[in-house]
Amino acid sequence: MGTLKEEAEAYETPKTRNISELERIPVNLQVEEREFTKEDGTTFTVKVVVLNDEDYRVPVSVLKNLKAMVAEKPELKEFKVSKTGEGLKTEYTVIPLD
Repeated sequence: MGTLKEEAEAYETPKTRNISELERIPVNLQVEEREFTKEDGTTFTVKVVVLNDEDYRVPVSVLKNLKAMVAEKPELKEFKVSKTGEGLKTEYTVIPLD
């Protein structure tokens, strides 16, 4: 441990990326849950996949779309996610790659 100044300078905010940043996503990736605390002290949980030691958030809408896609095409191996909009108006589209 160092001084407060040293710790502050070395501190990096944990960053969770978005699954739409990936070019190809295997359907057999393990999903994990991460819990975060907001500034007001409340906690929330998100689902993530981990690739190359980085967390990629998986929005619920992606899971719903993927569920429908796998029901139609059980042999699906890879997909990608297109993201449009921002904030509450963000929409995700699951695109099969097989």
